[in-house]
Amino acid sequence: MITNALSVDVEEYYHAAVFRMGTKTGAGTNFRSRVEQSIDQLLELMREGRARATFFVLGEVAAAHPEMVRRIAAEGHEIGCHGRRAKARIEDAVSQPVIGYRAPNFSIGEEQTWAYKILLEEGFRYDSSLYPILHDRYGRPGAPRFPHEIWREGSQGLLEFPIATVRVLGVNLPIGGGGYLRLYPLTLTRLGIQHVNTAEERPVMIYLHPWELDPGQPRLAMPWRYRFRHYVGLEKEAAKIAALLDRFRFGTARDVLQGQPHPAARALSVAPVAAGQPSSL
Repeated sequence: MITNALSVDVEEYYHAAVFRMGTKTGAGTNFRSRVEQSIDQLLELMREGRARATFFVLGEVAAAHPEMVRRIAAEGHEIGCHGRRAKARIEDAVSQPVIGYRAPNFSIGEEQTWAYKILLEEGFRYDSSLYPILHDRYGRPGAPRFPHEIWREGSQGLLEFPIATVRVLGVNLPIGGGGYLRLYPLTLTRLGIQHVNTAEERPVMIYLHPWELDPGQPRLAMPWRYRFRHYVGLEKEAAKIAALLDRFRFGTARDVLQGQPHPAARALSVAPVAAGQPSSL
């Protein structure tokens, strides 16, 4: 059975771009934190599903909840960076190298490819900021759908692990999680992952946010299109995640990438998981 990559963008509900746009609030607005309870729920789901994941942690969250970040790492999950300036802070919290990066809102587009050189220089060895779909705020529909080397400087390379899509009638359909997992019927997501694993024999990258398991979060007034995008499907998300963990095998992005046929994959072994924990399923 193919091992897929599971990832969590560790941020608060009020960090979400749709929330900020819909409520017209800035990043510094004072809202009550709810991330720890959702992380605890996620960790329990992963224990029950015998899954490992990569948690891309926002620097602000790492600063406010360092013990939570250490708890995630202690359970054998990989810690990645969800914002380039947070790398040192996260490494201090978990006392191990951080080599995986995901840009907020998948914000490395065709005009920001200069960022790959900087990521490599700062010690990152893989990125997962590419969503090869057509979207109103992000996405590069013509980009490769599977892990590939996206940048090279001399002997060092940067791998890219795109978010999951399935190819239908020449179009990439998103099956990688996030709002699409909340919106789609579970059967559609499951069949998409199954097709990529069996017909194309490739792993997929799935992602979610802790706040997507929190239907009790504050529901502020906002235009309907933002309200729909942010709140749709929250009540069913935990059950959908549990069903996917039961049906498929999931590991960290680092572990899955180490099995890919790219020279840069050898460099991923520099980031061991917490002492005493298994490095793969």
